[in-house]
Amino acid sequence: MTAADELIRTYGLQEHPEGGYFRESYRAAGKTATPAGERNFSTAVYFLLKAGQVSRLHRIKSDEVWHFYAGGPLIVARLLPNGGTEETVLGPDQGAGQKFQHAVPAGCWFGAYPAPGAEFSLVGCTVAPGFDFADFELGVRAELAGEFPRAKELIEKLTN
Repeated sequence: MTAADELIRTYGLQEHPEGGYFRESYRAAGKTATPAGERNFSTAVYFLLKAGQVSRLHRIKSDEVWHFYAGGPLIVARLLPNGGTEETVLGPDQGAGQKFQHAVPAGCWFGAYPAPGAEFSLVGCTVAPGFDFADFELGVRAELAGEFPRAKELIEKLTN
């Protein structure tokens, strides 16, 4: 059994619609009103991608903070309003510019993938106000390519 498979088993991770594996580990009891309806104050999940897997481009209606836990570096990629892209590397090597945390603002198109050579990446994602699948939208390749023509390569990598 690989280290990734052991983590999937140990933490009871399930397949996620955007790719990879996840399990919700926290959901605040308190709730708050949002334009989309009532949401928990915050939520947290474990999220794992194996080599070759991607978190497909998606957006949510809340800020999301990614936390690096184990494995190899993870690249979090975002489509910018000016049509460009931004990549942040989460990982243990601070000297190489890797970060332990990275925040993705609400409403941004983003995805992720393990860095070349990484067997897997285990991260945590904290969302506030809390995650609700009603606030989750997967990107459509043709639509994103029309809106972000300079990001064609990234869009092809992180969509079906």
